[in-house]
Amino acid sequence: MSLGVGVVGVLAGLLFATNASLFASDSERQPLDLEDLVRAEDARLAETNAEVLALQEEVEGLLAEQAGAGPDDPEIGSLEMAAGRAAVSGPGVTVSLTDSPLIHDIPEGFHADDLLVHQQDLEAVINAFWAGGAEAITVQGHRLGPLSDVRCVGNVLLIDGGTYSPPYVISAIGDAEELRSALDDSPALDNYRAYVEQVRLGYSVVDEDSLEMPRYQGGLSMEYARIPGDEPITWEPAAAGSDGSDLS
Repeated sequence: MSLGVGVVGVLAGLLFATNASLFASDSERQPLDLEDLVRAEDARLAETNAEVLALQEEVEGLLAEQAGAGPDDPEIGSLEMAAGRAAVSGPGVTVSLTDSPLIHDIPEGFHADDLLVHQQDLEAVINAFWAGGAEAITVQGHRLGPLSDVRCVGNVLLIDGGTYSPPYVISAIGDAEELRSALDDSPALDNYRAYVEQVRLGYSVVDEDSLEMPRYQGGLSMEYARIPGDEPITWEPAAAGSDGSDLS
């Protein structure tokens, strides 16, 4: 009987706390338009992502300790680098893409879409950077990883749950000369640069002496990809085999 009373008491307390929270939130000033609502949700998402990252770091540290591997273990370090799980810094190149200022005065012979940066334009820069030997890439400050999803809806960029408007900033760590050469050799970017001249789409390339990039914060587990005869691929520092091939 005492156990039942205790459970009821706990539930009643939770219900009271929940109701109090609801009444408190009703009295707070809430966003009244879509733009403010999106901004508020982005802020809440950023806070949640930070909490998730902190928990991921704690779990990975505990797994490494359980396996007897320290943070300086070279094998763990190489896996973290390959998965984008380590923050990095170094020289590189930054590209900025922006919509044309002529969007409200569209030149004859062109359409509104011709004056906007599109998903394929960002992908062209990202692919050129990888082709140029980039060791790490960020988009709007978000580190790209194996399962990164960069999408554009209209002129709004969606990445890691956040929404962004132009200018779109893509940075890569690597040899600046090689990265620039890859950008120059990209057929997809040749097409974009043609529109830069014709309708004033924004395109700038800047060499960077030092770039600071955070670790990749997205997921690493895969549902369908498998090592033959093994379980779905996941990444856990403590589970890596001596040859780096056992990541299940």
